[in-house]
Amino acid sequence: MALSVFKPLIGISTYLERTRFGFWDVEAAVLYRGYLDCVVRAGGNPVMLPPVGDWNADSIGFLDGLVLAGGADVDPATYGAEAAPETGAPRPDRDAAELALVHAALKNDLPLLGVCRGMQVLNVALGGTLHQHVEGHNPAPSVFEHTEITVSDGVLAEILGAGTTVRCHHHQALDRLGDGLRVVATAPDGVVEAVELDGARFVVGVQSHPEQDVEDLRLFEALIAAARRNA
Repeated sequence: MALSVFKPLIGISTYLERTRFGFWDVEAAVLYRGYLDCVVRAGGNPVMLPPVGDWNADSIGFLDGLVLAGGADVDPATYGAEAAPETGAPRPDRDAAELALVHAALKNDLPLLGVCRGMQVLNVALGGTLHQHVEGHNPAPSVFEHTEITVSDGVLAEILGAGTTVRCHHHQALDRLGDGLRVVATAPDGVVEAVELDGARFVVGVQSHPEQDVEDLRLFEALIAAARRNA
């Protein structure tokens, strides 16, 4: 009988949105399927984490890794700023849950991948701030900008090499870096495209959307590899 292969449990933060399915039109916890497919194809088992409940180091102790998904703008109040005209309506449920997830993951030394908003949440959780609006990275609703990035250092350079093309869809970006974060990739206009946390097992934030390409699993495979070492 073939031996089973250990598949790490990877938590993924989710949205609360008004959603239609079957006969129903209700508020539900939802997530773009690409995240699930990327985790599965990279060798993990996905676990959806809704922005409700009490997320702390004990309550996520069963996880082997964490993905903070993309989504709505981070509320500027979380980093002590007033909202700019371009900033979207606040989502206090997600902000509170995902900031708590960051702190819990760091306390547990849990491998973490922050995607777009997820990288911004990571930065804010560590005391950083955001630019509330940048041009050129959000061409239209549901349209992704193909951006050439330069990778300068860190684990990301080992994963992606010196540069690659990524898919971006954002209008906020990192400003002042959070404690311990280091920039490891930038766009041609200088926008921060990736950060890593010094001293952590695997804490990487990317401004792009790797879940949009289920054929390029390099980032998710690196997360899964770190999760296996963490287990």
